[in-house]
Amino acid sequence: MMRFPSFLIVLSLLGVIASAVERPNIVYIMADDCTFRDLGCYGGQAKTPHIDGLATEGMLFERCFQAAPMCSPTRHNIYTGLYPVKSGAYPNHTFAREGTKSLTHYLKPLGYRVALSGKTHIAPKEVFDFEYSGRKNNPDMEVIESLMVESKEKGAPFCLFACSNEPHSPWDKGDASKYPPSEVKLPAYLVDTPETREEFSNYLAEITYYDQQVGDILALLKKHGLAENTLVVVTSEQGNGFPFAKWTCYDSGLQSAMIARWPGEIAKGKKTKAMVEYVDLCPTFIEAAGGELLDGLDGVSFLPVLKGEKKQHKNHVFGLMTTRGILNGSEHYGIRSVRSKTHKLIVNLTPEVEFRNIAMKTPTFRSWEALARKGDERATYLVNRYKKRPAIELYDVISDPLETKNLAEEEGKGEIIKSLRKELHDWMTSQGDQGQATEMDAQNHQGRGRKKGKKKK
Repeated sequence: MMRFPSFLIVLSLLGVIASAVERPNIVYIMADDCTFRDLGCYGGQAKTPHIDGLATEGMLFERCFQAAPMCSPTRHNIYTGLYPVKSGAYPNHTFAREGTKSLTHYLKPLGYRVALSGKTHIAPKEVFDFEYSGRKNNPDMEVIESLMVESKEKGAPFCLFACSNEPHSPWDKGDASKYPPSEVKLPAYLVDTPETREEFSNYLAEITYYDQQVGDILALLKKHGLAENTLVVVTSEQGNGFPFAKWTCYDSGLQSAMIARWPGEIAKGKKTKAMVEYVDLCPTFIEAAGGELLDGLDGVSFLPVLKGEKKQHKNHVFGLMTTRGILNGSEHYGIRSVRSKTHKLIVNLTPEVEFRNIAMKTPTFRSWEALARKGDERATYLVNRYKKRPAIELYDVISDPLETKNLAEEEGKGEIIKSLRKELHDWMTSQGDQGQATEMDAQNHQGRGRKKGKKKK
């Protein structure tokens, strides 16, 4: 039996430890129902000093998107690196197919502790084998600090997902007095009523509350000397709970803020127009951790963009929405979308059906309907536009970023529609998305559908 000198064994062990220490920690902090445009560093009126400061220390993404404008499919999307239909997690309150792998399976073999503190909204646990912690769906700062301390003591890297429940409604956190309703600036797609202003004020206050959570986590990294070797990514998740944002495939529903900081790897104060998707986070984190890029993932690592090696990433991003099984949702109303750098195509699978969701039960939307009944033209137009959609919608997202003017029927748009429809068709085919048939099967991909399936076994 060959024996090695003891000093060689020591050197070898030291090399393994050094390698582990050199691997970056990864901290991903995510809001819940926050429209990207409302953050300070994206030109919004919410006071977000910690997120704004992070943007000056790293890179701000101007074109980050997710695949579904709802919480549960979004989170499955992030952790698996798969689009929603392929993983099976495409309606809300959903679960991934058995045998699906997540970041826990990819990072743990690399020596990482992989933890999730705060909102979960994912299933089953065999797929998402995180160290879980959280209080009332929010990150637990005491547990997070313990994770940092223990990992530093052991010289091992960690990957933390800190998932806030803010600013998800009800908007009851933060100091709304900083946002007087009379001074709030409403997006052009909202009807200006006292109820809208009151709720928007409360919503902005809760964004500031989320910003403080971001600040607390950044402060812990600094306190324990971990900031320099940690990749921090902060996102806003899907749009807010007002009409024309969450539950829609407009950019206000699918586009997200994303800011990334990694000292020594990401240059300070940079902005990028590279188009990235949430599905790309999984392979990006794997590559940043030193792992091998995997076949079978839908996502593509954008690490070269983070490091300034590339300025482009994707030419098209995709979205889907199903109302089947959501609160106050239409019995079925499927939406699919594809977006290029300049145009967005939205296909409403059953335009004859009225579009419905829980936003229509809010004081805001009821105030719109009341105004419409009194004959207000703008309120009537926006209420009708929200409930009834044409089969095809086309928007120029450069000249009309709030997607208020449908160009689908305009002369000369046929080639753009044809090109985008092919991209969308090819994507749906690659995912096994059969359109309306997939919509009608949605409830078999939700929690209660899974329980029924178990009873049949």
